[in-house]
Amino acid sequence: MPIFKGLLAALAAMSSGVAVAQQPAPLMLFFDWGKPDIRSDDLAVLDQAVAAWRASPGSRLMLSGHTDRSGSTAINLRASRQRAEMVRGELEKRGVPADAIRIAAYGEERPLVPTEDGVREVQNRRVEIQVVP
Repeated sequence: MPIFKGLLAALAAMSSGVAVAQQPAPLMLFFDWGKPDIRSDDLAVLDQAVAAWRASPGSRLMLSGHTDRSGSTAINLRASRQRAEMVRGELEKRGVPADAIRIAAYGEERPLVPTEDGVREVQNRRVEIQVVP
């Protein structure tokens, strides 16, 4: 229902002649099951995030950690935060100051791919990076 409400608001703004700012899709890093380590094929995503941050002076990077539903709620929440912290560390190594990075941990609350409890799904084990003003 939230998507529908957002669509209605966008349509109403468009019909009134008000421009609707589109937020770019977040960059995403995916994680192997049970591991907080950044995969080598995702290192380029970190470089893209740094470039996007540098191209937007005064902006911040918002990191959102997520997990699949294969563990307990408490473990998944910890894992999502741990993965986001790993990404933060790598971004800092690439020159992004700590005060320009924010973290949120959602555990299994916001899956990309809806699954039953206990199901391992790599697309849900992710950290999303969004450039925000």
